Amino acid sequence: MSVMRQFELVERVKSYDPGADEEAINRAYVFAMKMHGSQLRASGDPYFSHPIEVAGLLTKYRLDAASIITALLHDTIEDTPATLEEVEKLFGAEVARLVDGVTKLSRIELQSDHAKQAENLRKLLLATSEDIRVLLVKLADRTHNMRTLKYIQSPEKRRRIALETSEIYAPLAELIGLQEIKTELEDLAFAELHPDARASIVTRLDQLRQQGGDVIATITEDLTRTFAEAGVNATLSGREKTPFSIWTKMKKKNVGMEQLSDIMAFRVVVDNLDECYRALGAVHSKYPVDPGRFKDYISTPKRNGYKSLHTGVFGPGGHRIEIQIRSRDMHEVAELGVAAHWQYKGSGDALPPSDASQYRWLHNLLDIEKLAVNSEEFLEHTKLEMFQDQVFCFSPKGTLIDLPRGATPVDFAYAVHSEIGDHCVGAKINGRMMKLDTPLNNGDQVEILTTKMGTPNPAWDAFVVTGKARARIRRFMRTRQRAEFVALGRNMLNQAFHAEGYDYTDKAIDGVLKVFKAQSAEDLIALVGEGHQSARDIVLTVFPELKTKAKTSDNAIPPIKRKAAHEPGSRPHQVQIKGLIPGLAVHFPNCCHPLPGDRIVGIVTTGKGVTIHTIDCENLEHYSDAPERWLDVGWGETDGVDHPGRVHMVVANEPGTLSTITTVIAKNLGNITNLKMTNRTPDFFDLLIDIEVRDVRHLTNIIAALRATPSIASVERARG
Repeated sequence: MSVMRQFELVERVKSYDPGADEEAINRAYVFAMKMHGSQLRASGDPYFSHPIEVAGLLTKYRLDAASIITALLHDTIEDTPATLEEVEKLFGAEVARLVDGVTKLSRIELQSDHAKQAENLRKLLLATSEDIRVLLVKLADRTHNMRTLKYIQSPEKRRRIALETSEIYAPLAELIGLQEIKTELEDLAFAELHPDARASIVTRLDQLRQQGGDVIATITEDLTRTFAEAGVNATLSGREKTPFSIWTKMKKKNVGMEQLSDIMAFRVVVDNLDECYRALGAVHSKYPVDPGRFKDYISTPKRNGYKSLHTGVFGPGGHRIEIQIRSRDMHEVAELGVAAHWQYKGSGDALPPSDASQYRWLHNLLDIEKLAVNSEEFLEHTKLEMFQDQVFCFSPKGTLIDLPRGATPVDFAYAVHSEIGDHCVGAKINGRMMKLDTPLNNGDQVEILTTKMGTPNPAWDAFVVTGKARARIRRFMRTRQRAEFVALGRNMLNQAFHAEGYDYTDKAIDGVLKVFKAQSAEDLIALVGEGHQSARDIVLTVFPELKTKAKTSDNAIPPIKRKAAHEPGSRPHQVQIKGLIPGLAVHFPNCCHPLPGDRIVGIVTTGKGVTIHTIDCENLEHYSDAPERWLDVGWGETDGVDHPGRVHMVVANEPGTLSTITTVIAKNLGNITNLKMTNRTPDFFDLLIDIEVRDVRHLTNIIAALRATPSIASVERARG
């Protein structure tokens, strides 16, 4: 292959930046060639051709001399004897910092490819936050590597690189507005990941071309005439969509290629903003509009700053086409992305301001980085943040918030501010109270209702779609769960110490921390609450003399079951579960539906905490051979929280029966949360109903009221 020569590269840079340091670019070119020497790429080309191609790619985006020099040197620290100190001495601190930022991304030595990919992304975004030019160089580097991907021998390695490109680098290119690089990366990855699908689309495109002749030229001519008649000065260009773009739309809409409206897209560039809407009017007045295809990205720009009018019409010859209309300034931003705004004046202010909407994504990703517990969780949340189409919603004051499609009021709350998300308790959408998991639509006005006492709900994790919201919720749950495990573990240790006649204090376990490989007393207490360590084992370690006694007194039947069966009410040093949030350290199974007032027992589950069962639950038989897992628990004082109780009833199969049942339950202040018909005959049907009640007495009163109803044959509290 022919390598771009030294003077060609310099001329490209000087064409848009006459003041660029020509001598430094020349030195970097020579230094890269010298350092890479006789190294070869997988394609057999000299290795130094790669950094030169990367530098050439960046000249298209009019990047400054420091970025071009960084591109030339980006592999020297990793793959040659050159050192960072040497680079700094020869080319200055700014270039050295940029080269170091790019180099660090390839110095990840972790066990799995997935972990490596996750850590790569974390480091990339941190480096980008310091100077976004690191990302620009990295994207150009990845683009050239993808162009030569076919030369890598290992199919698995090719697939891994293509997948990472598709999932990470292409979305990042879109986020900073480098649409052309994003499109190329997507299509190159598509060719590797789905070669058959791509080949079939390319074949079909060839067939359509042969059938229609030079359709693009014909339509361009007709559109040019339309704009001339309307007095609009417009520059037109037409193109076919890439195979990847066509494939994505076919999957999304579940249609064939012939039904797609934008296999052919036409770009219309006009002089100013007013001309954009005049051009749109000219198109819509002449050609039938394809309903649902109009998008105004001028009034509501994409988060990368992209502005344009998109419309779909049935153009000349009835062809379904997409037309994009933009001003020349908008076109420059669309073509150059973040590079169109970049000021290369050595200001050092590399991170864009947080209130710049086109950079909000970067600040959101950095927020996620702070909240994620590890690299792989960060990768998961970041993909959520980068991957989806947008909806535009408004606050009551008119502030525009852009969110991924499918976002909910909880996502909106966290997008406005993390504290608003944490304290969210409700939402109004267009003035109406709506559920927090309601998907938002374009143009919705969303008002978030908050309270100082509000906290994130674990159930939110199941429906939020933004990475920021999910990361914040999970961080809260991890923190809260830790506190719950500590509270539960301290109660369990208190009970275990008391059983042997000792009072428990946290200091009592300080001497055995090393034995259990714990850093602090709180860590060991949390391990007990999680079920990773037995409270009794800790007691026996603190008091070794008890071990002999323990061997002679072990009993196959859990003593807790005997106690609970004969000693109703709360007992001294019983572990109280009042105030613990279900689903964190304490869990309520669906087998017996325990309620306050029931005699209960806890089963310690490793890594999960304690599961609460009624004392007569049949499932307890599964744990009869593990008495060490049984825990004496009690409800504690009633906290006014409702719990689900389940009833089974046989009712007459006649009109009005269900209405009667719900009325009786409502009059007795019960709330039905689930209803299931399990059997039906001509005369009767069986129902299982879950009812939120305060305690056993409350459920007993409801059952008594139901039994007094003539249309109900029988009512019993259900088990299982």
